[in-house]
Amino acid sequence: MKIWIKRIFIGLGVLLLAGAAYAAFVPLPAPVELPEEKWGAGSSSVEPAWSGLQRDFPASNEPSDNLTTPEKVELGRLLFFDPILSKNKDMSCASCHHPDLGFTDGKPQAVGADGKILRRNAPTLWNVAYNSSFFWDGRAASLEEQMSTPLTSADEMGGSPDEMVSRLKAIPEYVGMFEEAFGAKDSLTYENIEKAISAFERSLITKNSPFDRYAAGDMNALTPSQRRGLALFRSAATRCFECHSAPTFEDNSFSVIGVPDQPGQPHDAGRKEVEASSLDGAFRAPTLRNIALTAPYMHNGVFSTLEEVMDFYAKGGGRDAGVKDVDIHVLGFDMNAQDREDLVNFLYALTDESGLPQIPASVPSGLTTIKPIDNPARETVSEINADEKEIALLPSHAPQTLRVQPGQTIQEVVDEALPGDTIEVPYAIYEEQVIIDMSDIKFFGIPNDKGEWPVIEGKGTGSDGVIASGNNFEMAFFQVKNFKSNGVLVEGATGVYLHDMYIENTGVYGVYPVRCTDVLIERIEGTLMNDAAIYAGKSKDVVIRDTLTYGNVIGIELENTVNGEVYNNHAHDNTIGIFIDLLPQLPSKVSMHTKVHDNITENNNGENFGKPGTAVSLIPPGTGVLLLASDYVEVYNNTIRGNKTVGLAVFNLTIGFSAEEIDVDPNPDHDFAHDNIYENNGYDADPFVKQMLGKGFDIVWDGTGKYNYFNEPNAKTSFPPLLPKDNWAAPAYNLYWRVLHFAIGLIG
Repeated sequence: MKIWIKRIFIGLGVLLLAGAAYAAFVPLPAPVELPEEKWGAGSSSVEPAWSGLQRDFPASNEPSDNLTTPEKVELGRLLFFDPILSKNKDMSCASCHHPDLGFTDGKPQAVGADGKILRRNAPTLWNVAYNSSFFWDGRAASLEEQMSTPLTSADEMGGSPDEMVSRLKAIPEYVGMFEEAFGAKDSLTYENIEKAISAFERSLITKNSPFDRYAAGDMNALTPSQRRGLALFRSAATRCFECHSAPTFEDNSFSVIGVPDQPGQPHDAGRKEVEASSLDGAFRAPTLRNIALTAPYMHNGVFSTLEEVMDFYAKGGGRDAGVKDVDIHVLGFDMNAQDREDLVNFLYALTDESGLPQIPASVPSGLTTIKPIDNPARETVSEINADEKEIALLPSHAPQTLRVQPGQTIQEVVDEALPGDTIEVPYAIYEEQVIIDMSDIKFFGIPNDKGEWPVIEGKGTGSDGVIASGNNFEMAFFQVKNFKSNGVLVEGATGVYLHDMYIENTGVYGVYPVRCTDVLIERIEGTLMNDAAIYAGKSKDVVIRDTLTYGNVIGIELENTVNGEVYNNHAHDNTIGIFIDLLPQLPSKVSMHTKVHDNITENNNGENFGKPGTAVSLIPPGTGVLLLASDYVEVYNNTIRGNKTVGLAVFNLTIGFSAEEIDVDPNPDHDFAHDNIYENNGYDADPFVKQMLGKGFDIVWDGTGKYNYFNEPNAKTSFPPLLPKDNWAAPAYNLYWRVLHFAIGLIG
């Protein structure tokens, strides 16, 4: 008996040694890393350009085996309008995608074979050449792939591939056109039917709208109402641009906005039907180009007018009806009648039918094609939009300095400026919003005899103090106060320099470069923002230095940004001092390669007064530095003290988001903290952290992610008590990581 017991213990020992050897010497799985072309961070603005509103369109989605040619496009055009492909020879692609209706059908829900009402609205085909997914739920990855559904589905055109080919082969004109388009005999195949129609649909390009002409330098292309609408569209109040950014005004990701189901119809789960991990009710954000022509709206056509759509978003989308997981950017906003009119009028400025194809008078099959339709929206577009003229680009000129004179508004002088000019604003209190869409503009305040900078004042009712989109934009020597959304918003620009300003109580953000590249922010003092005083999001190559932030929810934030450096800043008495984060459901899918050094972040114990429903409202007070799911972040030489919950925290996204919401790698990887000074942190942890960990600490790491190191001898307390260091041998780190994750799994 004793021999067997001994053998059992020996066997267990061998197994433990083998397990330890495996845990130590087998490499850990590599962290998830996206290729650079999928990062999505930074500006896509054209350089040189009159304005930063000019953006590069993405590459066409045409595959290498179906390159577009004029012959394919013409063949595809005839097939698109020919009913011969449908089961009953009574429907064509154009039946649901009529060119006079913005390539939709004008119905709430499309109508298929035998008059069957389908459950979703027919989406526009304008600019589908730039899509990376198709259908409202994104279930097809290419135009060619999606083509089979409308052609062959029993509920739509109901055709049979073999029958289509047989019918077309009986028509000599089609046989010849296929041979010419595809360069070989016997090329009339079902696959080539799909390819030809796809080639035609890729030719449906719209990029010469009044907005495009304005972006190219024609100041008269937008009416005053449309310019105001563009400002609202870009503001942090409405956040329309988050999911509908130029140049395509669409987003290939999927979001829940809470559109109500059509009365009497079952709930549509959207993307979740395709991808089980997706949120219930998530749909693709469609393009807004030619949106004025495509009523009714949303995936099920539940809204008849753009005004109804604006009202829906102003109420916070489905939040008002208790829908769960509504997108973080759909929070609702204040909107008066003028705001609504301006927003809708701007959407009308996205109309361009200059590339409208001709409906063929006849098709080779001899069947009856669709007829032109009178779309009354065209008349409305004509009434609202400015008279169309050939783009009159502003002339080049020697840079000059323009100064605001007594009795003038800042905007009046801005509207006189040309790229390369400097705009000077003498000290005064200016109760206005300023919009600067030109590139190469310097915008400077001139102080009074007391050294006081001029004030741009919102009086608590204005949306944004300054909105700029031009490349190479510099702004300095201003006070910006009391706006509802932002102090200074710069969107989509390359070359942004914001410095020497005082920002107070401007709503969500103080200074707010978003989707920008090459950003320098320095010597900014910011206070009383309900999100971040200094924020850069979805951007690339950002430096933030020598700033002072206090009394905000967040002092400094880099969100979904690549190549950031944050140094020599003082963040105190905020809810959180410095926040480097990767959030889900955004166009930029990475947060990486950031250095945070030589900052003081202290006493950040202020109450979190973030807007309910936002991600920032979840942050517990008392945090010095928080890294949330960000990668390759180096934190060093900082003084982190007096933060009651935690000095430095490194967390996975699941701390604040459900698995269904997360569409990015949720883990923090390759983060390195070293040589920081920690003093008196974690002395009175927020209840959320206290319930989770029992108390506060100098350093808290949730154990997720790989290759995170902490060389922090100055930290007196940490969770877990033993933190990995960068000088650990690989076997030691591997063993530690696996044991830690096993223990966390038991706790979880």
